[in-house]
Amino acid sequence: MTTHGFDARRFKAIERSGFNRIAARYAQGAAMRSALADALIAAAGLAPGQRVLDLASGPGLLAREVARRVQPEGWVLASDIAEGMLAEGRGRAQDELPPAICARLSYAAADGEQLCLCDASVDRVLAGLALFMFPHPERALRECHRVLRPGGRIALSVWGARATVPLISHAQDCITRLLPQPRVARPSVFRFGDPGALETALSAAGFARIHVAPVRWTSHFVDADAYWQAFLDLAGGAAESLAQLPAATQAQLRTAIAHDLQAHHDPQHGGYSMTSQALVATARV
Repeated sequence: MTTHGFDARRFKAIERSGFNRIAARYAQGAAMRSALADALIAAAGLAPGQRVLDLASGPGLLAREVARRVQPEGWVLASDIAEGMLAEGRGRAQDELPPAICARLSYAAADGEQLCLCDASVDRVLAGLALFMFPHPERALRECHRVLRPGGRIALSVWGARATVPLISHAQDCITRLLPQPRVARPSVFRFGDPGALETALSAAGFARIHVAPVRWTSHFVDADAYWQAFLDLAGGAAESLAQLPAATQAQLRTAIAHDLQAHHDPQHGGYSMTSQALVATARV
């Protein structure tokens, strides 16, 4: 659900600019989310020869692993609205993968609510931490259903309920306290954190045999600045807006973050540790 005055085209433009800005750092932070990526890959049920769409692929963190799994005859399309993210992913694939696997990877800078694929043309759709970013997620899910072959599977991950994701919520709480309320609210990244809401959205798009399971992992940060940077490296359009703030305001935010993180102080290792939760869902056409 979006709010009054919400401009989907402007929202997408800001998200595109923000994710282009953070492309390299987003990729560098992949290790922090490796447990979630592994769970999503496992849930997808990949096999050699499959044709796979990695929706909102970003820098291709999932797409590269999918390409390994569907070789030698499979094919992977990494699609994202942010062309800078895809360029980062292409460069990393060329550095990390043999040429034969790179040849199975294609890239498309495209809107996930209007997919550039024919009906019933892929066996799997993956979407890692993406559905909540679409202004109209119902359109994205209908498009995923359209391009999947009969019997095909979607596998996606979303953030869990707000209280279970301190990785995001602590930073958002500081932003809410210190900055004026936006004239138009952004769609919440936690809007599918309730398994029931996610199941309802998938069912409404025509999917069946829906299964949702939680995935938890622990992140460690050497100091508050490392936590704040990790948040920015995930924040897309929000990171773009925060980058425009005066230096003094940005410093205030960092100070507030350091105060709020005391509840997550790790006396054994130093710094801060926090456990976050995501949901991984699968469904069939």
